[in-house]
Amino acid sequence: MHLVFLLEEISMKAVLDIILPKLLPPDVTFRTIKHEGKTDLERSIPIKLRAYRTPDTHFVVLRDKDSSDCVQVKQRLAQLCRQNGRPDTLIRIVCHELESWFLGDLAAVEKAFNKTNISGLQQKAKYRDPDQLANPVQELKKIVHEYQKLGGSRDIAPHLDFTKNKSHSFNMFISGLHGLIDRKNF
Repeated sequence: MHLVFLLEEISMKAVLDIILPKLLPPDVTFRTIKHEGKTDLERSIPIKLRAYRTPDTHFVVLRDKDSSDCVQVKQRLAQLCRQNGRPDTLIRIVCHELESWFLGDLAAVEKAFNKTNISGLQQKAKYRDPDQLANPVQELKKIVHEYQKLGGSRDIAPHLDFTKNKSHSFNMFISGLHGLIDRKNF
């Protein structure tokens, strides 16, 4: 099985390039393709879905919700995939931004930046459901002032715990990935 991840931006690619080897069985290969934002991603989807002819290839589209309606975004992307011959594409929406995944695992943030007293913040109401935060990047920068999107993503990703993250969208991504792999094994 080969998985092709179509991603909105480079920091998501950085995270997936680090976590996917830990998540996927050795017989599953992958490729992550970054785009220059959601418009570029959505323009590219039809081209990539039609052009990719490698047997046993499955697609995963991963896009930030930002301020859009999650259901509408997912429906639009699903329609785009159906129209281009790949109705089985796994679509996952990150609520609101990638940093929500990091705020869902403050122990990983603490380790990445060699700080203390960050993981304890996970008990605060706003960090128990980080997908509800309107501006996760700003929230993360309040905790770690030196956080930068790409470098921070690379620093935090190796420490992410796949079982204890408080971000629902992170957990949905993980379960969707496991579902794809389980289908392969039937």
